[in-house]
Formats: sequence, C-alpha cells, structure tokens
Amino acid sequence: MPVQPERPDDGAEGASDRDSQAAAPNVTGARPERAGPGLHGPPSETGLTLAEVAERVATGRTNDVPVRASRSVGQIIRANVFTRINAMIAVLFTIIAVIGPVQDGLFAMVILINTLIGIVQELRAKRTLDKLAIVNAAHPRVVRDGATVRVTTQEIVLDEVLEVGTGDQIAVDGVVTWAGGLEVDESLLTGEADPVLKRPGDTVMSGSFVVAGAGRFRATKVGRHAYAARLAEEASRFSLVHSELRSGINRILTWITYALFPIGALLIYSQLFMGGHVTLEEPTAGGQISGPLADALRGMVAALVSMIPEGLILLTSIAFAVGVIRLGKYKCLVQELPAIEGLARVDVVCTDKTGTLTEAGMKLAQIRDLGGRAVGDDPSPTQVLAALAACDPDHNASMAAIAQGFGSSGVSAPDWTVTALAPFSSARKWSGAGFLTPGGEEHWVLGAADVLSSPDSPAAAEAARLGSQGLRVLLLARASARVDSDDAPGEVAPVALVVLDQKVREDAGATLDYFAGQGVDVKIVSGDHAASVGAVGRELGLPGAEDPVDARSLSADAGELAREVERRSAFGRVTPERKRDMVRGLKDRGHTVAMTGDGVNDVLALKEADIGVAMGSGSPASRSVAQLVLLDNRFAVLPRVVAEGRRVIGNIERVASLFLTKTVYTMTLAIIVGLLAVAYPFFPRHATLINAVTFGIPSFFLALAPNTDIAKPGFVMRTLRLAIPSGMVAGFAAVTTYLLVLGGRTVPDPADRTAVVITLCATTLWVLLLVAKPYVWWKVLMVGSMVGLLTLAMVTPLGQWFFDLDVSDPAKVLTGLAVAGVAIVAITVIRVVDDRWIARSEARAAEEAAREEDGHREASMV
Repeated sequence: MPVQPERPDDGAEGASDRDSQAAAPNVTGARPERAGPGLHGPPSETGLTLAEVAERVATGRTNDVPVRASRSVGQIIRANVFTRINAMIAVLFTIIAVIGPVQDGLFAMVILINTLIGIVQELRAKRTLDKLAIVNAAHPRVVRDGATVRVTTQEIVLDEVLEVGTGDQIAVDGVVTWAGGLEVDESLLTGEADPVLKRPGDTVMSGSFVVAGAGRFRATKVGRHAYAARLAEEASRFSLVHSELRSGINRILTWITYALFPIGALLIYSQLFMGGHVTLEEPTAGGQISGPLADALRGMVAALVSMIPEGLILLTSIAFAVGVIRLGKYKCLVQELPAIEGLARVDVVCTDKTGTLTEAGMKLAQIRDLGGRAVGDDPSPTQVLAALAACDPDHNASMAAIAQGFGSSGVSAPDWTVTALAPFSSARKWSGAGFLTPGGEEHWVLGAADVLSSPDSPAAAEAARLGSQGLRVLLLARASARVDSDDAPGEVAPVALVVLDQKVREDAGATLDYFAGQGVDVKIVSGDHAASVGAVGRELGLPGAEDPVDARSLSADAGELAREVERRSAFGRVTPERKRDMVRGLKDRGHTVAMTGDGVNDVLALKEADIGVAMGSGSPASRSVAQLVLLDNRFAVLPRVVAEGRRVIGNIERVASLFLTKTVYTMTLAIIVGLLAVAYPFFPRHATLINAVTFGIPSFFLALAPNTDIAKPGFVMRTLRLAIPSGMVAGFAAVTTYLLVLGGRTVPDPADRTAVVITLCATTLWVLLLVAKPYVWWKVLMVGSMVGLLTLAMVTPLGQWFFDLDVSDPAKVLTGLAVAGVAIVAITVIRVVDDRWIARSEARAAEEAAREEDGHREASMV
C-alpha cells in the first residue's frame, strides 16, 4: 500500500497533515509500493489480521480515549440548573411562596426561563462542536493484513503496527519496528526541545510528534494505560472555565454572596425591632400573609433579588455558546472555549507564509544548472532530483512539487541503490541522500541555498535575487560527507537551483487590511529566505515588509529579540525554536499573540501563543495543540474569528456593568433604609419590573450585538469603575425621592413606591444609554420600547393592579422625575471625568513606553 503524503506546511520548514490530500506522484507518476526493507521504505509487515483486531476489540484492548468533545447533555443540564444564583433565588422564592402574593414570586419565572435558554443554547453549541470535532479528528495509518489503512484513534488496538511521517502525532505508546531517518519531538511531554532520533527497538510515547523522516512502530500501550494519553484526555476536555472573564465574574459573585447575609439581616432587624413590634396576622382570603414580619420579609426579598445579578452568568454562557455556533458556520472549531475570550484581546498575529498567505500547493518552475558537476558524464540535476524524490520516505511541500513536476513530464528515477538518507528537518533546513551510482558513491543535499553555502556565494546571491520575486528557491549540491553523519553535509559544491512557484491567496491582502484597520499587527514568520518573505509581504501591502529580517541575525538576548520582533514585520529563516522565542518575546512585551500555522515546525509557537490557530489540513500535531482549527484552511476566516471574540467579550463587559450597577444601587438603598429604620420601598414585584425594563431585557440584545472594541486585561476593575459610582448615585437618588415623598412617615403607600420606581427606572435607563454606545437605530428602538413597557405598567389598570402602582399624585411623579434628572447629570459628569482621566493615563503610559523604546534604540546603535 503506498504511503500517502498530504499537504505539507511551509515547504522549507516541514510537512503537515496527511488526512486530506491524495498521494503525490513520484518521478514515474506514483509512489512505489513499500515492498521490502531498506533505507527508503519500511519492511514487509503484515500487521494484525482482521480476526486478531476483532479479538482485541472484544477483550477491550482498544485505545478507548474519548475524542475531544463538548460536555455531555447531563453535564450541561446540571451546570445550568445547579448554580449558586439559582440556589439563592430558590431560597427567596420559598419565602414568597409561604407569605404570598404570587406577583412577588415572578422573579422565579425569570430564572426558570433563563435556565432553559442557557440549556438550549449550549446544546446547540454542543451539536456544532461535536460535528466539527469529527471532521477534525486525526486518522492514523495502521498496517492490517499487509495493507496500510486509516482508522480513527479510538479504533487502534494493542499490538497494532502504525505508520507515521513528518507532522504526525504519535497516537499510542509503542516500540519502533522500522525507521527511515525518524526524528521525534517529545517537548510536549518532557520539555526537551531537541528532536530525538529513533531507531528500531526504541520507544515512542503518545503525545510526541514526528519532525523528520518516517517510521513504523508496534503499539504496546493503548487507551488509558498510556500515561501521555491520560494527560491528553484531561487536557482535551471541553471547558467553560479558567479564563479571566469567568474568574472575574465568579469573584464578583462571591463578594455579593457575602454581602447578602448582613444586608438581609439589617433589613429584617431594622423593620421589625427598630420600627415596631412583631405581629403575625392570619392569612387573607387570597392566601397572602400580612403584618410586620411578612412585610419585612417581602422587603428583604425585594432587596436581595435585586442584588443578585441573575442574568450575568446566563448571558455569559449564551454569548460564548452563540460565538461557538457562529464560528462553526465558518468551519472554525473552538477546541477550548476561553480561546474566544483571548481572541478579543489579540493585538498581534504571527503567521507563516506557505499554506497560509500563499496557496497550499507549489509547482516546479525551472531547474537552473550552475555547472557544478565534476566531469561531463556526472548525473544531471534532473536525475539527482528524481532520485531524491523517489527515495524520500515522506514528501514535504517542496519535494512533492518536484515529484509532481517530473511525473507530469514523464521523467523516471534512475535505478540507484540508496546508501544513506537524511529526511528534511525544519531545524537544519535541508534533506539529502547517498546513492551508489555507476560512477561510485555520491552524496547529495537539497535545501536552503544560504544555509548549505556561504550567504555571499554566487549561488546564494542568485537564490536571494529569485526569492525577492516571491519565488521559493532551493539549492541542489554535492556533499562531501555522508548525509547521515554527524558532520553532514560538510563542504558542498552547488550544482543547480530549483525554482518553485507559489501563488499568494486572493483573500490574503484583504485579511491583512482588516487587521491593519483594527490595530492588529501582523508578523510573517517563515522558514523561507527573508527576501522571499519580504516579496510576499510587499505584494500584500504589509507595512515594513520592504525590509525583511533574517532571523539568524537577531540578537540572542531575549529582551533585544522581543524589541526587534515588535518593530519589524517580515522574518525569514526562522527555526521552530526561534518562532517560539519570538512569540514569547511579544508576550513579554505585553502583547496578546495569535499564532497561525499548519506544520510540525509551528507546534512550539502554537503552544506558546495566547491563541494557537491551526489549519484543518495541517499536521495532526499542530491541530492537537491549537485552540482553534480553521477546517477549510482559509486564513481569510481569521478576521471573522477575531471579530467574534471581540463581540463576545465586549458585550459581556457591557452586560456586567449593567447588572453590577443594579447590585450596587440595591445595596446602597438597602443599607440606608435599614439604618433609617423605615419600610423598604419596594415589593419583589417592583424589583422584577425595574430589573426587566432597565437591564434584564436590554441585556439580551446587547449581549449579541456587534462590537469591535479590543478587550483589555482588568475586566473586574474596569467594570466596577462604572458600576460603583453609577449604582451609588442611583441608590442615593432613590433614597432621596423616597424620603421626600414619605414626608416623615415610616410606611409608604403605592404612590410613594411608584415615585421611587420612576426615579430608579429613569436613572438606570440613562446608564443603559451610556453603556449602549455607539447608538444605532435598533438600540434607540430598544430603549424606547422599554420606556413604553414601563409606561403601560403604570397607566393601565391591569399593570397598576399587578405591580401595585399608583400615578394619581402628580407631585410625587414629578418629584421622582426631578431627582432622576439630577442623578442623570451627576452620573454623566462622573463618566466624563473618568473617561478623561483614563485617556490621560493611557497617553502617559504610551509616552513612557516610547521614551523607553527610544532609549533602547539609541543604546543598540551605540
């Protein structure tokens, strides 16, 4: 069964996924059968028979590790029903259920509806994720009955013979049975970044990945028996937690929980023992209990219900779930939900070139003979290249293009015996082979011209000139040392330049323009020649691409490296380790970094980045470590992904500000009323009305609205900076209206309560307007609709009866409106002053950063 090389990654950098691309033809048009042992092919192994596989499945010796997936239906229901907020609401509803009336228990219906909405939205998100996860699942190659077939990871059984190549992730633990220059990176397990050369008899561990060569191994541990598999299972579980946003919300909820008990106790004590004696009356005909205790309990419930931000957790879950569903429509798999939050904060995107900014495939443009052959009857460059393509155990993008070019032209590989083999490695940036030819044993290498020869040599200069036109150029050279020796390749004699053509994606330019408009810097980080990287960047209009940087010239000092990477935009000859260091340096400079890639050479950087984005046709290793997978391989989807992240997080911050404003004004009102020993101005039904028209209903629309603001760290403090002053002003305004309309009494009538409702609604609707900026037609309509609903509740007989409202006293209505007007002015002034103070602080920080940068630049020049 022929090996099937799939779309590799950044050509001179490595190979990637084998799951989606057909076999690339070799010099004769098809890859040869791996019929016998040798340097260039695996031995003849039959693997397990189908009967043996069935016997192992029956006895449970399978790789029974669950696929990466969302939470189960039961987990979703439990997570939405058994919450801290629902527990609080249940206790308060129980009190109202005992003392009545039914209108005061309306808040429980809101929680019920919220919970159902949350469950439905998350189930929709689960279906989306599960479908995309199936598409993204790796399909390892196994040998069964002598044929190489693809199976799911869960279908692997004990003693299975698996076949791997560059970019494949090791699915289970095993022992190598054949190796063709097999090099494995175990850094995700051990932390050691240096690849490990594997020979027959060596062990391989699940979770590691192949960086060079090919091989076969026999599975010795499968499923949960493999330690790395257990780690992968835990790490791959879908999660709604572990993000700044959710931890911030949980911290706020903890503070509120602690505040509920003393405030509730204060209200009960002040209204019972400071304002009169307890008398418990018999239930009325309607089932309602009246009297001081019942009234005190109703007031306490009204206050505590308003203190609880019941919709905040719901809307956070809904916003995340809707984000997952929307991204799913663009074939974007969210493997870790907090990645949506990280996307909102991205201000730097690092991307490789081939397969991301350029089309995945390349084609052989020309072979330029440099005349470096020793004698006239030496093999021609075409013969050598054909032989290299035929013996390569695992084609990368460049070798696949060469093989396809020869296959279409009918060029056949010479019948040479392979004596040594060095598969392509992203670290050394060349591959090679030794052949026993009619003229004797010869060693040939193919790779980067400025790596194999001196950068100022004629061959390297010509390669740089061609690369500046956006072409990929490789050098074919004769090596003086065996390619599999420690001192390979030794002295090299340039023979020919291999020119490969690559096409820039049509939508790449528009994608970079979007990022520029959104204040997101783009860095092209490629293993290709810097001139080639700069040419692609210039074609796409990337600022700074006219001055590309060879990553080998960058400082070894981490700080200086980070500053240089921050200033420049196009980098060539970047090794996998250097990619990781560049991403780490940008993070150390305070940036939120997204890394896109598709090859094994991108794995370390993808793991290091705040957000790793892999291409769906990329290597299994890159897909496994990324938080997001673009299943249709379109870099142009990334702006939609970033925009979705900003929409979700920006809107959650808005909604949080609204709900916490409600919490703060309720706390303020409850504490002052408790200290003054007057009756609480509201019943729970009033609190339900206020919460619904000012924050509850509008927040559903705001949570799903467009939003392009870049999210920044400091969610909790930034939210409280708006909520605390606005809430305190609204609370003091409500108390002021209450005391004015009471006129020295301690027990309010419906007209008094209505006046306070008017003050709070008018004030908090103004806060809603401040948070809802920028204004568009639907936001104006939304606020107008809320005012209309409030008016209907106040002027219609049904509304007045249900909510116990009375607007028959114009003086009290005007008092409520007048106090609200003063509060609105105060909130506006506070907001303007705060915005200006923040702007000045950010300007000072920017100036200090600029001065620091100038100092470093001057020091480096010296």
